[in-house]
Amino acid sequence: MNKFIEISPYEMEGNPFQMIDKQWMLITAGDKNAANTMTASWGGLGILWHKPVSFAFIRPTRYTYEFTEREEYYSLCFFGEEYRDALKLCGTVSGRDRDKIAEAGLTLRYDAEAPYFDEADTVMICRKLAAQDMDPAGFVDTSVEKHYHNDYHRIYTGEITKVLRRA
Repeated sequence: MNKFIEISPYEMEGNPFQMIDKQWMLITAGDKNAANTMTASWGGLGILWHKPVSFAFIRPTRYTYEFTEREEYYSLCFFGEEYRDALKLCGTVSGRDRDKIAEAGLTLRYDAEAPYFDEADTVMICRKLAAQDMDPAGFVDTSVEKHYHNDYHRIYTGEITKVLRRA
């Protein structure tokens, strides 16, 4: 079992654009009875309502959506490049059909609030503050519509309550 130290969100290292877009992340929600994860390369980090927050985008057709809807907390996990194949698997296989976490060779750990992965380099535990369905009527640049086929994301805004960094 790897060791983690808790740090402030303000002490995080790394470029969030690089982390999300190029390094990718796993969004994970659930409890000790059942959890699911999905790979994401869309999202964001910032400040909202005077809190450090994450923005996670999950389509209702994804199995992780059910868990994120049910739970108050979710985690965002970032990994080293050696886990690229594991993240690819978690982004292409549904947890409804297979135990993709085991197939990816990942180990679930449980914080008091949310599951996360022992292999991660950085973990953010997030408490849902808001959830809103993306409305295509709000697309000012209609070219973004090409990313959808009537399967619009729900946007989760979560307060980053804890950041864990591999020791």
